[in-house]
Amino acid sequence: MYSTNRGSVGGFFLAGRSMVWWPIGASLFASNIGSGHFVGLAGTGAASGIAIGGFEWNALVMVVILGWMFVPIYIKAGVVTMPEYLRKRFGGKRIQIYLSVLSLLLYIFTKISADIFSGAIFIKLATGLNIYAAIVILLTITALYTITGGLAAVIYTDTLQTVIMLVGSIILASFAFREVGGYEGFMDKYMQAIPGTTSYGNETYKAECYTPRPDSFHIFRDPITGDLPWPGLIFGLSILALWYWCTDQVIVQRCLSGKNMSHVKAGCILCGYLKLLPMFLMVMPGMISRILYTDEVACVVPQLCKAICEAEVGCSNIAYPKMVVNLMPNGLRGLMLSVMLASLMSSLTSIFNSASTLFTMDIYTKIRRRAKERELMIVGRIFMLALIGVSIAWVPMVQSAQGGQLFDYIQSITSYLGPPIAAVFFLAIFCKRVNEQGAFWGLLIGLLIGLARMLTEFGYGTGSCMIPSQCPAIICKVHYLYFAIILFVICIILILSVSFLTKPIDDVHLYRLCWSLRNRTEERIDLDAEEEEEEENIKEVEEEEPGVSAEAGCCKKACLWFCGLEDSKGPKLSKEEEAALQQKLTDTEENPFWKRVVNTNGIILLAVAVFCHGFFA
Repeated sequence: MYSTNRGSVGGFFLAGRSMVWWPIGASLFASNIGSGHFVGLAGTGAASGIAIGGFEWNALVMVVILGWMFVPIYIKAGVVTMPEYLRKRFGGKRIQIYLSVLSLLLYIFTKISADIFSGAIFIKLATGLNIYAAIVILLTITALYTITGGLAAVIYTDTLQTVIMLVGSIILASFAFREVGGYEGFMDKYMQAIPGTTSYGNETYKAECYTPRPDSFHIFRDPITGDLPWPGLIFGLSILALWYWCTDQVIVQRCLSGKNMSHVKAGCILCGYLKLLPMFLMVMPGMISRILYTDEVACVVPQLCKAICEAEVGCSNIAYPKMVVNLMPNGLRGLMLSVMLASLMSSLTSIFNSASTLFTMDIYTKIRRRAKERELMIVGRIFMLALIGVSIAWVPMVQSAQGGQLFDYIQSITSYLGPPIAAVFFLAIFCKRVNEQGAFWGLLIGLLIGLARMLTEFGYGTGSCMIPSQCPAIICKVHYLYFAIILFVICIILILSVSFLTKPIDDVHLYRLCWSLRNRTEERIDLDAEEEEEEENIKEVEEEEPGVSAEAGCCKKACLWFCGLEDSKGPKLSKEEEAALQQKLTDTEENPFWKRVVNTNGIILLAVAVFCHGFFA
């Protein structure tokens, strides 16, 4: 609170572009890794082996693309949010508002709900606390420091929580591997982890429903029969990762807070190296949990599973918390509980801050065009409280949905809704011929196709190995990663077709907004220039916003300071000073020495990614 200016949009939402590389990298990692990863990755690992770790290693390539290709364009464009970038790139308001609303829905129904649900599973198993009491306490603390501190507070607490997460999960992984006799023992015993009860009454279940997969230790699996087919893992997952890592507000906002491009790139590299760890700290310990507690984690009889974990489709989601509660000694068990709380809270703070930014800057300013800066600060904080209320109300829905397939639930929803957004951003940056009409119709038709698949699948139910879904094969038998590829290609064709049939955007509107024109120094005439000029005129005509008077009571002063709303007016900047400040915020220059250092490390990171995929292929 003392170190940053929280009373301005730039200070609250972008931490004043003052962040150095190590908090950026730690915050990128902590924002991505939530309790949904601990519970979901370990659970899917217990059920089907190491292939789910490929979801984490794909990020090693994506963070390089983010830092080297996407962030320089965003910074040169001078934007705070991703929908704001699309408004500058295409003009008009409909794409910006559409994307803001869709992003908020995705946050609520995948990220927030999944993290709260998985955190609640852990807390209930570990402490016996009532789920809702635990959730309310957690969200209250989380909201308190997000609302008061802004992005700077979120990034620094993320950094601390990253350290806690890594220390705790490394200790648990050490205990787990020691328990099964090291890596060799782990590989042998996992293939023999078959539950004792495989029939109920007169019904005997198919062997493939309860025996470990023959390809459990392969990342790349059969393109037709594999549960995670290798073409989907390479191409389909890359499309989802492009949406998440390169265009999602939660991730990009951390990069936009970097003090210069070298710090942004170094932060991306640090995040990439940290993303190597979940395979060994979450996926493999989940598989070890199946070895140690086979009858519970790998239960196959729906009636038994219901008694163990209140979910008939399976109990693999309890793999990680079960090991924490049973394997760790007192004290270390408490540390692991704090690890789970840290991962839950770090994800939630990131999402709350970014969702607040989206709502305030992209939706509220359209409703209240005369809103002053202090009003935006207050609205941003109030919206976080509303978001918390919706999140708590949604928890029962998540409890009853997709019982044993939490990570699949998150990834499949992303596959249905993410590819159109990825296609629009990809073409917006790398194809200057694309215009607003093409982008809008690509987004809209892509969303309708994705919703059709999603609603059909959820209507029929996803089924399980014992009770297959009755969903028509032509719809639901197409793997969700293959569906992501198909939807992405359809959207690309749609966007390009409509764009080439309609009028192009002149280059004078695109300087520093797309890759081919990124280094142009001419003045850009923004497509939304008239709207911005009107907003500036409104601000100039209105009277100065009153600050906190000297006669204001101590309680009022303290409250305003706590929320970052104290009177922090400095002298009014001249036009030259404002231009200099804007130049600093949009500067992507790098020191030649540090540029070579981060470029070399980027190449090394890509080599590590290739090696890891090859070794476990």
